[in-house]
Amino acid sequence: MNSTPSLQDRVGIITGGARGVGQAIAERLLRDGASVCLWDIDPDALLEAKAELSVFGPVATARVDVTNLESVEAAVQTTLAAFGKIDLLVNNAGIAGANAKLWETSPEEWRRVMAINLDGPFLCCRAVVPYMLKNCYGRIVNISSIAGKEGNPNAAHYSASKAGVIGLTKSLGKELATSNILVNCITPAVIETDILKQLTQQHIDYMVSKIPMNRLGQKREAAALVAWLCSEDCSFSTGSIFDLSGGRATY
Repeated sequence: MNSTPSLQDRVGIITGGARGVGQAIAERLLRDGASVCLWDIDPDALLEAKAELSVFGPVATARVDVTNLESVEAAVQTTLAAFGKIDLLVNNAGIAGANAKLWETSPEEWRRVMAINLDGPFLCCRAVVPYMLKNCYGRIVNISSIAGKEGNPNAAHYSASKAGVIGLTKSLGKELATSNILVNCITPAVIETDILKQLTQQHIDYMVSKIPMNRLGQKREAAALVAWLCSEDCSFSTGSIFDLSGGRATY
């Protein structure tokens, strides 16, 4: 029986990797043999996460604003300096934004959510893909949401941004389909993380009420699916959307 970890010698970037689902994904990739570079905007959280995760494997960090091209490009160079290559990119950084009716949402709030949740994955893919093309290998996993499929009320900006991530995934997956670089995304229902602190209890209850399993998703469940999508075992799926919604998704 082959006991080699499924991501042995791979190098992965996880945006928003200093907490929540991002940190859980980083831990799982490390346990599976990868080296990781955590990208996050919070330097204190990066230091704390690196200290916690380094027991599982090699960890580097980069303070990065995923909405800023120069910041993203600098983080790519930090990653390459640490590990020499980039095999995996997990676009996890995101925000929920304030709950409000569309007509009560300010243009500034709309743009803020779209910038982080949609512009961020675009800029990160744009910066990383050329290095994957040089190496003739890559796995990109974008974190979308069930809201991107169904649209949650009082969250038009979040729903639209995550629908955009689905479209980005499908387009880039087709562009890279013959390059040994696979691009997929997951569409979680609500996952139990600190991001819930941004939401009203009424909004959380609404989301849970839609889940047939009648519970929140767990970080480790998201991390397990992402780890498979980052592995060579995932070899004939690209531009695809993977459900993680406790039965909520209908397509």
